[in-house]
Amino acid sequence: MSPNLRIAFRFLTAKKRSMLMSLSCTILGVGLFIVTQATTSGFEQFFIRTILGTDGAIRIEDKIQDTMRSMSAGGGSKFEIWQKDGVKYIEGVEDPDALTGAVRQFNDVRGVSAVVRGNVQVTGPIKTEDAQVFGIRLTDHLQVSDLDQQIIAGNLREIERGTGGAAIGRVIADRLQLSVGDSFVISARGESRRQRVVAIYETGVQDIDKLRIYVPLAEAKSLLKKATGASFLQISLRDPNRAPSVAAQMQDVLRYNVRPWQVREKTWLAVFRALRISSAITVTVFTLIAGLAMFNTLAMIVFEKTKDIAILRSMGYERRDITQIFLWQAGIVLTIGSIAGALFGAGVTWCVSQVPLPITGIFKTEHFIVTWELQHYVLAVLTAVVMVMVASMIPARRAARVEPGDIIRGTAQ
Repeated sequence: MSPNLRIAFRFLTAKKRSMLMSLSCTILGVGLFIVTQATTSGFEQFFIRTILGTDGAIRIEDKIQDTMRSMSAGGGSKFEIWQKDGVKYIEGVEDPDALTGAVRQFNDVRGVSAVVRGNVQVTGPIKTEDAQVFGIRLTDHLQVSDLDQQIIAGNLREIERGTGGAAIGRVIADRLQLSVGDSFVISARGESRRQRVVAIYETGVQDIDKLRIYVPLAEAKSLLKKATGASFLQISLRDPNRAPSVAAQMQDVLRYNVRPWQVREKTWLAVFRALRISSAITVTVFTLIAGLAMFNTLAMIVFEKTKDIAILRSMGYERRDITQIFLWQAGIVLTIGSIAGALFGAGVTWCVSQVPLPITGIFKTEHFIVTWELQHYVLAVLTAVVMVMVASMIPARRAARVEPGDIIRGTAQ
């Protein structure tokens, strides 16, 4: 142990109560920062997984067509110039099989599913509800969604057997009082089809569970009178975070409107980001208090140890040595506080993850969702370092200015 560190430790232990106050604030600041970031990030990541598991990373929906206008030379001349005026969107996908083949050429694509969608009315034993039918090829759709993991009753594979089977959401099943094996009628554009419930799914997203009915692609085309084409292509990526750049490439090459999940869910992502930032700002107050407590502790030590500092100076200690002694004191508190705070944060995070919290609406969970990410711990410690070390600089610099002669004359400040 260096002499400066030994002296710093002796000075610090002389103010046990103040030291413990600074240490407690540092532990609370680091720990609570970790807990709040773990919970807010946990819910955000769970929401993202839910969205990717229902609507995919990318959707290709409408064809982009350039619009042109002509300019005549006038004076009876037949000379005309055509120039680009803007774009318009043609609803749907004209040739889904050809477009699917083109999409699969992109390196990041993991799966593609053509979907036919349309508004329908669903009639059960007691009432009629508005809904949306989604025609899918089940094998393709399971590559771009988590539908098979969202089944809470029945067998999703029954859809493929061509016996009029359909998978419906839990909310609409409850409203129509339908269970697996019951039949219902789907009506659209003057057509009516009797379907049988083969599976009930639950995503936790209210707007999905009360509207979507999954049926085979051929049955949806027949019901909605769409002999060709599809409503959209749903795409999954190996790295969903690259969706914006991949979508931009697809749109330039394919001339279709391509929307990544970050654009579709921009509002909710902004809400989660605001919650994460606001919670970080709130908890940083504890770290600020830790810095102020450290400032107060060191200031008192400087006041009480002025004669000791003068003796050290008279023994040959330079100003940088005195500064180092007081910064060592802050470093000791910071090191112990960071380690204990990280352990405290990890323990509280685990306890929070066990708290029951039933939620449905934008996702479904039965308990608090947390994430375990190293960056939360790094950010918490860095925040504590900045606050505590900045607060420690003023007392340290003041201690370094003490001169032995001023103490003898009684003029030390």
